[in-house]
Amino acid sequence: MTEQSDLLRVEGLSVTFPLWGGSIHAVKDISMRIRPGKVTALVGESGSGKSVLGRAIMGIETPAAQTRGRVIFNDPETGETIDLLTLPHDGRKMRAIRGNRIGMIFQEPMTSFSPVHTIGDQIEEVLKTHTVLPSKERREQCEEMLSLVGFADPARAFEMYPFELSGGMRQRAMIAMALVCRPSLLIADEPTTALDVTIQAQILKLLRDLQSRLGMAILLITHDLGVVASMADEVVVVYRGEVMESGTVDAIFRNAGHAYTKGLMAAVPDFDMPREARLKPLREIEVHAAGLVDRSERGRASSDVVLSVRNVSKSFATKRGAGFGAVPKTLAVNDVSFDIKRGETLGLVGESGCGKTTLSKILMRGISADQGQITFQSEDGPINVMDAKGQELNILRQRIQMVFQDPISSLSPRMTVRNIVGEPLQIHKRGDSRTRLEAVRRLIKAIGLPDSTMSRYPHSFSGGQRQRIGIARALALGPDLLICDEPVSALDVSIQAQILNLMKDLKRDLGLTYLFISHNLAVVNYMADRVAVMYAGRIVEIAPCDVIMRNPVHPYTKKLLAAVPTPNLDKPLDFTAVGQPSAEARKLWARQFLEETPGDLAHADLGQGHLVLARRNVDVRELQP
Repeated sequence: MTEQSDLLRVEGLSVTFPLWGGSIHAVKDISMRIRPGKVTALVGESGSGKSVLGRAIMGIETPAAQTRGRVIFNDPETGETIDLLTLPHDGRKMRAIRGNRIGMIFQEPMTSFSPVHTIGDQIEEVLKTHTVLPSKERREQCEEMLSLVGFADPARAFEMYPFELSGGMRQRAMIAMALVCRPSLLIADEPTTALDVTIQAQILKLLRDLQSRLGMAILLITHDLGVVASMADEVVVVYRGEVMESGTVDAIFRNAGHAYTKGLMAAVPDFDMPREARLKPLREIEVHAAGLVDRSERGRASSDVVLSVRNVSKSFATKRGAGFGAVPKTLAVNDVSFDIKRGETLGLVGESGCGKTTLSKILMRGISADQGQITFQSEDGPINVMDAKGQELNILRQRIQMVFQDPISSLSPRMTVRNIVGEPLQIHKRGDSRTRLEAVRRLIKAIGLPDSTMSRYPHSFSGGQRQRIGIARALALGPDLLICDEPVSALDVSIQAQILNLMKDLKRDLGLTYLFISHNLAVVNYMADRVAVMYAGRIVEIAPCDVIMRNPVHPYTKKLLAAVPTPNLDKPLDFTAVGQPSAEARKLWARQFLEETPGDLAHADLGQGHLVLARRNVDVRELQP
């Protein structure tokens, strides 16, 4: 393979960030290639230097960054060979390449878009910069690209603001902006990390289709080996800024040579794992639960069910289109019923917007339900969660705790770890300052952090460490039930494995009960004893975990399972089963769940605790989306 036949070639690239009294070597002497029309995956943990490398290629690193090496770009349009690192970052030639010949999709589309400009304005700005097209033609090209990336009404989408779009739609708009000039190379920096599995599968399918249609190459920056197995032609594995291993996707997955690559693969939850098997993170966390509250020490409750939910519904009014008439409502949670048994993990799965988080807030008394009944069984007797006041509400606040999705925004940046973990003890007047300090030390030790972390602030920790601090805070009052809302969705695979193992160990040692909310069925398969599948505000299927994973009945459950990418070349993601974007799918078949007359839908009992939602007198096994 000659240098001229590569679209882009990185040779000995190093990027260093100077600090007071030292420096950080983010990228260390990396060499790699990207071939025309191929997908090259850059794989590694958070902090391994992947994004820095992508930004260095684009020439958008900070002015303080010190960069050495060569980045050779063979422009297929002009036939010119250019070393991008020799070009001034803000020079005319680099600006002509950036966004035009090389496009980039950023990791977080919400913060990458301007909130005060419409989607159309921001996509059109790229054409204004790189072309001399008249306004009408620019608008036509923008709408054509919005149509290509899956917007059913591109003219309307052109006029919308970023906050009016879902995460998946924002990412599609970001892709449209990156591709509107038909670049030769697209750098996709974690393009699906924050998305649920069905939207992720749709975005990956979109990228494959556009790659084929436009004939472009893709540098896919990711930590998800399942995505790599389904998308990549070549793989480069990096750790702490250095290349550990590189080769074709077949060579890497079937005959990985480096221990780090093998470690990344072992950290990914797999549907074929035995139930008793344990994930193997790159770095284990030691759990020291001695001295924490064990549920078995408490008086025995009269029921084996810790929380019972019956016919809970919640709707939200919207001002859009209300006029002077009745205010239209969105039904977020619709007639939901289930039980959580003491000592079990109930997995609650579904795509973004299905009502999972709204339901968790109702259970926590964060918001009030419109109707229904929720009963918490304590050793002192049942408590009506929706009407609890005074002492009963105080008991609920202590016995039901929550681990939040985003460990950054859920921890106060102005409080030390000691204050964060000890705050629940102080609020509920548990002991004096000395005993509270001892309790905080035990909790910090239980999650595998040293005492020295107690005086530090959240910003000085990694994402996985911050999530551990959130778990310690949730355990401070010795709760019976932990509601975990997407606790690992923002973490890379090795840190995810750490947190999942930690939660399993704490459950075993402390007798905890979990409601584990996630969109990733592979993670739920590892954690849960039973699984409830939620769609459009309803529980559409609920069964023991093995039954759901091996013999799903409802078409939506099958769609979720089909959308999970696995790091196995023999089981690639079936893009034909991905289906249409969620909004389109909902138009086609969500009526089954939302617009039927009361009493027309019921859960059919298939035995062994397996319930499936369907119309009465319909064979649920024949349901089709």
